[in-house]
Amino acid sequence: MNAILAVARSTFREALRDRVLVLVFAFGAIVLAMSRLLAPIALGEGPRITVDLGLSALGLVGIAIVVLVGTQLVHKEIERRTIHVVLSRPVSRSEYLIGKWAGLAATMAVAVFGMTAMLAAVGTSVLGPSIVGPIVQAAFMIACANAILAALAVLFSSLSTPVLSVAYTLGLYATGYWTNDLRTFARQLPGLGGEVLNAVSYVLPNLEVFNLRSQVAYGEGASVFHLALAMGYAGAYVAAALALAVVAFERRELK
Repeated sequence: MNAILAVARSTFREALRDRVLVLVFAFGAIVLAMSRLLAPIALGEGPRITVDLGLSALGLVGIAIVVLVGTQLVHKEIERRTIHVVLSRPVSRSEYLIGKWAGLAATMAVAVFGMTAMLAAVGTSVLGPSIVGPIVQAAFMIACANAILAALAVLFSSLSTPVLSVAYTLGLYATGYWTNDLRTFARQLPGLGGEVLNAVSYVLPNLEVFNLRSQVAYGEGASVFHLALAMGYAGAYVAAALALAVVAFERRELK
């Protein structure tokens, strides 16, 4: 556990020193500002557009950090050979990968909840204090989705190059919001093709489970059951992705 925490702290500090995180925060602030500027021409829907665009920005911040930081986490240390220094200490490969995931997930959580405070302040000014609870719930769900993306980024980074890791992660991020439609389409396909496609849809991360934008824009939160189910799903998917990463990384020869 101490080894995992040490790797996580190192990863977290390295990510915070990276100027990419500053750019991500700046991007989120710009989106929030744009949503307020668009409010006067939104035909009375300005407050809802403000919240919806703000939550969209939170989601984009997560994938931006994964693409710009997470997909290079392991590969960068292999290329620089600094991984040999880390693994020469009492740190196993599994502890190393779990620590990398924890540090990346913590970085994304700090970014998301930092922007959540900004969005909550803006939302309170346009919709009143009652919107804060639903916004916090939505932000927590985004953090859960980001934890899955972080695990996938660690998996791909431990197996492939940064370019391919970015492609794989973005591909799963995009399809993750279409898994329900994919299952509907699979049911319409006859024979083996439909069965295979349906099975694939259950392997892909179902990120739509964590999407509360539409209901939060109208001041509604999620049920306790939905939150608990989403947390359980995120935990199971993270555990599965990290387990695959550990198995593959244990068999990999480090030059």
